[in-house]
Amino acid sequence: MTYGKGNKKRNILEEERTEYRAEKEIQALLTSELLQTISGTTQEKIEELLRKYDGNLSRLMRCTRKEMQETGLTRTQTTKIMAAFELSKRIAGYTDDQRPSIHTPADVARLLMNEMRYYKKEVFKVLLLDTKNRLIKIETISSGILDASLVHPREVFYAAIQEMASSIILVHNHPSGNIIPSAQDIEITKTIIEAGKIMNIEVIDHIIIGEGKFLSLKEKKII
Repeated sequence: MTYGKGNKKRNILEEERTEYRAEKEIQALLTSELLQTISGTTQEKIEELLRKYDGNLSRLMRCTRKEMQETGLTRTQTTKIMAAFELSKRIAGYTDDQRPSIHTPADVARLLMNEMRYYKKEVFKVLLLDTKNRLIKIETISSGILDASLVHPREVFYAAIQEMASSIILVHNHPSGNIIPSAQDIEITKTIIEAGKIMNIEVIDHIIIGEGKFLSLKEKKII
């Protein structure tokens, strides 16, 4: 006879049952309960936070730490919620082991919409592609008001040359949600296209991302 063997088996089965119940319980939680679990704060504070944004998670994801803390949350609690939001954006977006192929403006939008639609300032990114239009890397060039001093061809093509990219796609967001390109957007794009011709690196398109929508300068025959 071996002592404790039966008890050990029962303990393992009970642990498995507990884990199964916990998994099912998490799936059944309300949004407010999920946020409460993540942050470790009270139900009242989470409900106040959701009321402030009419229960709209899209609006909540765009708010700042300061705006969250106005509902009584601590810095640590807001950090936990913001970290969960950031993780959800990354899960929905690109992961390094996928190497997706980019063939249409919609492919670009699928890759970056979930991340860039929530930015509160303009961010300019470049997709670096190989000869088969497979993504090599996404490079952030600037963050702030989009102008020629922040988005210079040397920064754009430095990353492309380093990664030996065959072509690139320019992407930036409009925090206002309005995806109509400005005169500055068009001017910067044309400057980068001309620089690309010298470098023999094709600029395939420039995508503008807004709130749940996007615009391709190439599709609109702007470039």
